[in-house]
Amino acid sequence: MARRRIDVDGERWEVFPSGSVTVYERDEFGLVFQRGTGPERRRRYVRYSPTGSRRREASLGELGEHQLLELFRLSQPEWTSPDGRRTRSVAERAGG
Repeated sequence: MARRRIDVDGERWEVFPSGSVTVYERDEFGLVFQRGTGPERRRRYVRYSPTGSRRREASLGELGEHQLLELFRLSQPEWTSPDGRRTRSVAERAGG
């Protein structure tokens, strides 16, 4: 899975595909911005439409720093995102 890192206001965030796709699978997919681990972990989610490569991982690698920052600014906190609620629900069912 492709991963990137960006600095946002002095904080280091990892960026990677969420694995969540919509009915528009060929046009958009989810990205996760994550900082920290364990109980201190923070996640933000955004939907992304690639413009260059059609492969998700490759398209993430083609984004410039400015484009990643723009996507971060558009992202939603985990508790407000359908992707975040889905991830949390799976972890709760698994006892995590």
